[in-house]
Amino acid sequence: MKSKVTGGLTKHIFNAKILGKYDVSYYQCVDTGFIQTEEAYWLDEAYSSAITKLDLGLAQRNEMLRDRVIKVLNSHFDKNAVCLDYAGGYGLFTRMMRDRGYNFYHTDLYCQNLFAEHFELNELTVDTKFELVTAFEVFEHMPDPITEIQAITKYGENILFTTELQPKQGLTSVRDWWYFIPETGQHISFHTEKSLKYIARSLGYNFYTDGQSNHLFTKKELISNPFSVKRDPFFIRKMKKIINKFDRKAIPEKESLLAKDFELVKSKLS
Repeated sequence: MKSKVTGGLTKHIFNAKILGKYDVSYYQCVDTGFIQTEEAYWLDEAYSSAITKLDLGLAQRNEMLRDRVIKVLNSHFDKNAVCLDYAGGYGLFTRMMRDRGYNFYHTDLYCQNLFAEHFELNELTVDTKFELVTAFEVFEHMPDPITEIQAITKYGENILFTTELQPKQGLTSVRDWWYFIPETGQHISFHTEKSLKYIARSLGYNFYTDGQSNHLFTKKELISNPFSVKRDPFFIRKMKKIINKFDRKAIPEKESLLAKDFELVKSKLS
């Protein structure tokens, strides 16, 4: 099977049960480490519900990404320009960004827009170019990554997206990494930093990443990595520690139930 990133050689690495019943082969690109499944014939069944039962982190993720995108927009792009959330699910992120004053619109072919009705892509002229296009948890769903990423770039020259990069250790089983999620059957493309660099270069984009899950394709050459975290001066850090110490005493921080809930629902699907 040819690599869907480079068109070059792949090697078979393991098989796994998709949706609890399909025996599916996984292949790894020899050049970039990108992992893909065999041709995904089960996708119609996998997308009987666009948002899976295991996407329990949707609300938390949108809250975190709102703050991150605001920082990137304010620092590197025109914060007053029109932006697009591609494959934006229920429209929650678009609504949250608009609530903070950012002119975001929504599009998703497979999911009903519940939170940002009347702020859809089709409300705008067909030639609208967006200052920033966001695509959160989309790249791992792509049967044909190059073609589908090219389709996103038609909306604008700056694509901010999330997808988990493979862990550094070798993957020899679907059990080695939580992000495979064979129970839902929707994750079929798994990137490395090298595979994303290859795609960016082949499409004529600069590539920036935090080395984990946040990435940017852009035609601009930025003076700094938009995901780098500036360290506060020592005095500010000391004051924050003191404030946080007293805050925790006043209202003890409870452990998130997200990870436990994910494992619980996963066990039920299995």
